Amino acid sequence: MSQPLLIWDPGMLRYDFGDAHPFHPLRWELTWRLAASLGVTTGLELVAPEPASDRVLGMVHSADYIGAVRRASAPDGYGGVGHGSVGYGLGTDDNPVFPGMHEAAALIAGGSVAAARAIARRDVDRAVNIAGGLHHAMAGHASGFCIYNDAALAIATLLAEGVHKVAYVDVDVHHGDGVQRAFYDDPRVLTVSLHESPLSLWPGTGFVTESGRGAAAGTAVNIPLPAGTGDSAWLRAFSAVVPAVVREFRPDVLVTQHGADSHRDDPLADLNLTVDGQVASYRALRDLAGDAAGGRWLALGGGGYSVVRVVPRAWTHLLALVSDRDLDGATAIGEEWIAAATAARPAEPAPHHMSENGGSPISFEPWDGQDATPVDRVIMQVRKEIFPLYGLDPFDPRD
Repeated sequence: MSQPLLIWDPGMLRYDFGDAHPFHPLRWELTWRLAASLGVTTGLELVAPEPASDRVLGMVHSADYIGAVRRASAPDGYGGVGHGSVGYGLGTDDNPVFPGMHEAAALIAGGSVAAARAIARRDVDRAVNIAGGLHHAMAGHASGFCIYNDAALAIATLLAEGVHKVAYVDVDVHHGDGVQRAFYDDPRVLTVSLHESPLSLWPGTGFVTESGRGAAAGTAVNIPLPAGTGDSAWLRAFSAVVPAVVREFRPDVLVTQHGADSHRDDPLADLNLTVDGQVASYRALRDLAGDAAGGRWLALGGGGYSVVRVVPRAWTHLLALVSDRDLDGATAIGEEWIAAATAARPAEPAPHHMSENGGSPISFEPWDGQDATPVDRVIMQVRKEIFPLYGLDPFDPRD
């Protein structure tokens, strides 16, 4: 296998809603610096992408919306307003407009599209774009810090390039609503989202009963987890549902979104994972790509708002896993990176190691067919909704 692609261009850091906004490009900058300091990036082939053209963006987004983003991105777009809705989900507190917004968002989208095209054409088996994973953007409006939905565009590119079936697994704490919406009636695309329950977290979608429409029945799989779910319970839910469904779907490529906001320190959500639990999920997804998709894997970033203590560590591990250069959790973080992180965010103590538990593996008890806990009850609900559509027994934990 050729070296996996690392999609990166410093121009992506211009996707910047302002210093007070939680979706801050520092999260990417610190990840890049940490990965480079630990030698992780040497295992990847660096590719600087071209911005996605309007034609490419049009595979998912409406022409009216693309035009609105362009107008809002001009130096005096909409009178230079940052906040104050101007339509299409733009100019809100979540999605304030800024000069160059279209160009920065199109560059990120172009990165995921380039990665998808390389995998589709079998130039590489694996690629990663940590600036990607902007999974909330809809066809005709911005949503949840996301202007263009690069994940949906990557999937659309794979299909356009002749890939027959694509599985998408989203482990962001927020429901992957934009990607689900884009392919809700397309039987060629399986979307799986593990997220905090919509009863307690925005965007209020991702219920078990959202399972696909018409010929695509069963191709949307939602696993809404109770607030407070930690490493072991999260991994229990994942293992009880995701591998079986993805394998039965038989995708040609696995696309994954790795939002790091499921962490217990994240200020915008209420799951209780550690960096070690997140890394265990990334490893499980790598294994799944090998088992179910012939090793063809496109990994994307996503949310994550603990920009010093969590995101850089989680995604540096992800970069290492993509290139099969797995990092020991006990690996020390260099003083130069700690100094840079401290200078950037003095109020957020910088970590000193790549693990939160000394690098010990996260253990969990596989689901045993019972409904003894709230997570077990979610597992059972999902399996009853989805498994019969794949010829699987929802009550048999061996399936």
